[in-house]
Amino acid sequence: MTALEQAIITWIHLVAAAIWVGGSLFIGIVFSPLLKTMTNSIEERMQIMIRVGRRFNKIAVPSLIILMLTGLYTSHVLLSKPELLVATSYGTYLIIKIILVIALIFVYVIHVRIIRKDVEEKIMSNQMSESEIQKLRKKIIILGEITVVLSIAILFFASLLDAGV
Repeated sequence: MTALEQAIITWIHLVAAAIWVGGSLFIGIVFSPLLKTMTNSIEERMQIMIRVGRRFNKIAVPSLIILMLTGLYTSHVLLSKPELLVATSYGTYLIIKIILVIALIFVYVIHVRIIRKDVEEKIMSNQMSESEIQKLRKKIIILGEITVVLSIAILFFASLLDAGV
């Protein structure tokens, strides 16, 4: 791969990471707390958050897929030589990063699956009790926080790999 090709792949990877991690952080740190100042109704906050989440997923999921594809592409040489994965610190960090990505996908899928179509419809039509919404909200918040922490950890290991540590 030429230096220009590597730069383009890295740039695509970084843009996708900015969308995924930046969007997740924005929703958790900026938007979610702002919702509390917009309305006191937990039902309205959940309805708004569902709309925002669905809209974000339209760019977040493709970004995550792009991240995985560009990450696999740039590490395919090392992945094709398993002995290097365990014999070098680069390989060890890559294995850790891959495990974190798998954990991220698992948590994200659970996060998205919690609000199935039927649950979403109940929330949107105010057919859920406040206690049910509170329980659901708590699960979503915890899974969202885990997603953000895993994403930041993956960025850290990406920086270790980039530095050649």
